[in-house]
Amino acid sequence: MEQRPDILLQFLIESLVLSLIGEPGDYDRIAGTFVLASFTQWPILFSIEAILLAFLFSGSVGVFFGFYPARKASLLNPIEALHYE
Repeated sequence: MEQRPDILLQFLIESLVLSLIGEPGDYDRIAGTFVLASFTQWPILFSIEAILLAFLFSGSVGVFFGFYPARKASLLNPIEALHYE
């Protein structure tokens, strides 16, 4: 039987992974920047720090909003939680 910290950790890892997997939009924007720059001959100016900050922010939002349901789920008895749903 899983313990409360195990359930909490599982939910937090899931929320972090889902928030970071949801980043393909960033890849699309970077690719779009290269395409637009090739057509317009504009220089490409972006920093790796901004990209890392975007990933850090996304991950922190995922952890922040994943913590409450994770804590709530870890407090429930698994049998009662399944019966309720």
